[in-house]
Amino acid sequence: MSTVELTTENFDEVIGGADDKNFVFIDFWAGWCGPCVRFAPVYEQAAERHSDIVFAKVDTEAQRELAAAFDIQSIPTLAIIRDGTLVFSQAGALPAPVLEDLIGKARELDMDEVRAKVAAEKAEQQ
Repeated sequence: MSTVELTTENFDEVIGGADDKNFVFIDFWAGWCGPCVRFAPVYEQAAERHSDIVFAKVDTEAQRELAAAFDIQSIPTLAIIRDGTLVFSQAGALPAPVLEDLIGKARELDMDEVRAKVAAEKAEQQ
């Protein structure tokens, strides 16, 4: 499966609701960004190898609203959403072996535990 261009128009459809069992990687990038351009083939190859995961790309120049919603401060930034919950966000281009390791760790997450932790953090903030 190739990557999907993520926009404000298709965001809900691609990401799905909080109840969906979606697994989405998002690459925030821009055409003028050298590290973004070098990371693109690594990301595309991972998308081909892991067809059960949605690999999306957000052009931060064209989709400023989405970049702002994710508080993107530098690019490339990789974000992971599982079951409607943001479970990872980090700036920087990753080498292929590190991206593969990250995919494996994201697959192993206990989402019940993640949701409980998020709920506890929200309760503390209130």
